[in-house]
Amino acid sequence: METIRLSYPLTERFIEQHARPQVLAIGQFDGLHLGHASVIDSAVRLAGELGLPASVMTFHPHPKEVMKKGDYDGYLTPPEEKERILRQMGVDYVYIVEFNDAFSRVSPQNFVSGILVPLKVHTAVVGFDFRYGYRGEGDAGMLRELSGNVLDVNTVPPFLIDGEKVSSSDIRKALQEGKIELANRWLGRTYALKGTVMHGEKRGRQLGFPTANLKLAEHYVVPASGVYAVRVTHEGTTYSGVMNVGVKPTFHEDGKIFWLEAHLFEFSGEIYDESLSVELVHYIREERKFGSLEELIAQIGQDADTAKRLLKASR
Repeated sequence: METIRLSYPLTERFIEQHARPQVLAIGQFDGLHLGHASVIDSAVRLAGELGLPASVMTFHPHPKEVMKKGDYDGYLTPPEEKERILRQMGVDYVYIVEFNDAFSRVSPQNFVSGILVPLKVHTAVVGFDFRYGYRGEGDAGMLRELSGNVLDVNTVPPFLIDGEKVSSSDIRKALQEGKIELANRWLGRTYALKGTVMHGEKRGRQLGFPTANLKLAEHYVVPASGVYAVRVTHEGTTYSGVMNVGVKPTFHEDGKIFWLEAHLFEFSGEIYDESLSVELVHYIREERKFGSLEELIAQIGQDADTAKRLLKASR
């Protein structure tokens, strides 16, 4: 799979290098959840039938981040992770469009005539609620017309689970409410955070439960405060564990610093400054303040036992 970064307007050199008949799935695709996957799978399947490459066009940074509007609070799937998943889905080309204030003002007509048509897109594949152009004035029904009938358009219906439409906004909400199992079901995979192990307060070791303090690599959507059963991958090896997300109220009254601390079962060693991927599998309980260290230690032991049981059952 080839990743191609572009900015508007396209240069003649860029068009010469990258224009080709292709089937192109278009969308932000943050989360790459099951609804997004249905759009991309449709594009890959159609491309195979037509004997054309399958492409995806997405946008970075997230439009809501640039426009400072809506409920944006981080990425569900940062660009690097998004590329990894798309490669597994059989996509040939990924176009990452630079989204900035100037691009936000591009009209629907100029988006189609200035990007899609020059790239020789044969068929655009989009979700039923796809919007584009200045103030989202363009919709799927306008794509063919604005291209001068050059483009074919394939609109994919909503993806439903138990009668509910799968959406990124609802996945964000589920994460923020601690409904990690629901978020994972809608994503079609386990929600994961990636980052680097940094030095912390080293209290976990003193309590008998050494922890890895995670400094996130990207601006992720951070789940609700609480304790989670997790799977942690380090240098290709995956360990079961338990993670606390929150402000550690037993030790901090002000609650100003937010921590992500993972305790890995059956692991020992120093991993400071090394990378970890943490999959959040189950939500165990909310974060709370304890009256004594003995009470906290006992609860951590119970949390570890609960995590081991839940992770064993979910293999």
